[in-house]
Amino acid sequence: MANLQDISWKAESKTGVVAAGGAKAVVAGIEILEAGGNAADAAAGTILALNVTDHGECSIGGEVPLLIFDAKKREVKSLSGQGRAPLSQKAIDWYMENGIPNGDIKMAPVPSVVDLCTTTIKLYGTKTFEEIVAPTLAILDEGNAEWHSNLAVTLRRMVDEERKTSGTREDKVQAASDRFYGRNGAESDISDELEEFYIEKGGFLRKSDLAAHTTLIEDPVTVEYRGYTVCKCGPWTQGPYLLQALRLLEGFNLRDMGHFSADYVHTVIEAIKLAMADRDEYYADPEFVDVPMSTLLSDEYTEIRRPLIDMNKASREARPGDVVNMQGIKANGVFHPGIGGTTTCVVADRWGNVVSATPSANVHFEENLGGTTGVSYGNRLRSLNTTQGHPNCIQAGKRPRITLTPTLVLKDGVPVLAISVAGGDLQDQTTMNLLLNFIEFGLSPEEAVTTSRFATAHHQDSFDPNPNREQTFKQAGSLTINDSVSEKVREDLASRGHKVNTHSNPIAVPVMLYVDQDNGTYYAAGDPAARRHAAGLS
Repeated sequence: MANLQDISWKAESKTGVVAAGGAKAVVAGIEILEAGGNAADAAAGTILALNVTDHGECSIGGEVPLLIFDAKKREVKSLSGQGRAPLSQKAIDWYMENGIPNGDIKMAPVPSVVDLCTTTIKLYGTKTFEEIVAPTLAILDEGNAEWHSNLAVTLRRMVDEERKTSGTREDKVQAASDRFYGRNGAESDISDELEEFYIEKGGFLRKSDLAAHTTLIEDPVTVEYRGYTVCKCGPWTQGPYLLQALRLLEGFNLRDMGHFSADYVHTVIEAIKLAMADRDEYYADPEFVDVPMSTLLSDEYTEIRRPLIDMNKASREARPGDVVNMQGIKANGVFHPGIGGTTTCVVADRWGNVVSATPSANVHFEENLGGTTGVSYGNRLRSLNTTQGHPNCIQAGKRPRITLTPTLVLKDGVPVLAISVAGGDLQDQTTMNLLLNFIEFGLSPEEAVTTSRFATAHHQDSFDPNPNREQTFKQAGSLTINDSVSEKVREDLASRGHKVNTHSNPIAVPVMLYVDQDNGTYYAAGDPAARRHAAGLS
């Protein structure tokens, strides 16, 4: 059986690997693989354990978008593990008048992690809820905080519901989830206690919000880049802007520029700036807004945007494009002067199933230990705003446009990469670093996650719901780069107008999994400087 002594920051195996945050959560995933579970089972078990080992960065009351490659069907699906705003219009009216507060329960969406995990194992797994939650319960039973014992009671209630339900494995797993959310005739004790907690703390969420929650199964958004198919969740996340940036970059010969040359860093950052401007202008829950995704990724739009990258000058403007009139810059795309907590999970199994997920919650600890249920709350409603007419303006039952953004990459229809990154607005910027490290320069996961990285704050703050979106713009022209990059390159970048800030610590927190289809080996790694862990089956 797996133990903590087997856990490192990198791993290699032909039968299964897990890379994630807390070491005990990696052990949980490996134990499930060892017991015959598949990647879906192990991912769900790892995610549940992360909500204890990495509590604060994620929570049962938080969220976790997930991408899965189903080896039998040879397809990728996106699972929307994201809770919604309250259904009450009175609550929405309050937000529009008063704003979305920080550090108070009114910033919390509906808890989505439980249904994400149960949906994942119901549709793609082989194990029961009792089996995948067992490692988490063992971790909780070792803990001494009150919320540990309270959450253990909540999870055991779900196990009890599964045990007493007749029918198929899938029926039983669904019953466990229904017990948490108080729906489909299941006992409502957990949702009763959650509602009491919400009311006590002054929140708007109610039992009806919990009962209405479901995990949407969606097609991923994809682009082809250098022969690879890059898969992201939809525009209810920031993920598609990575695809927009890749489309811009395919018009440049990055390999000939050289890894970490000034031209390379400049070109990638300028493409990211353009793509993030479109993210800030257009992305939102597609159930509520017609996001022009196909146009944003089209050849025509990409070709009118690419010339905006000036090789000699760093942009200091926020420049969203005009998708209606097909113009490179929207008329109001003018200069904007300006001013995290998440964890990671990637899993692969012996049958070729691969999962990438990004659990989060940004848990505020003060008076946030979940009451009698142990289900602490997150802050993701702050990724909505109160700007009338903006695509991402808060509405009843709307998903916030979140930064959480797992990645799967296919080659010839089968997975080659899975990437998960913690770091808010840095997530897809670091994913871009890792993707290009691999695709353009051939770096392995252990090399890709430990080499230098770079990023920009030239974008709106995804956690600032200020209705004046210009005031949320963070730092025009900024470029943060690790100090391991040569001083000559940094000076060259500064001469082009980048506001260069050197950084000795990791820029965001990545884990990466590579599937070598030629020799049937999985290679996984997490940045050890960012306290990531990995393990493989022997």
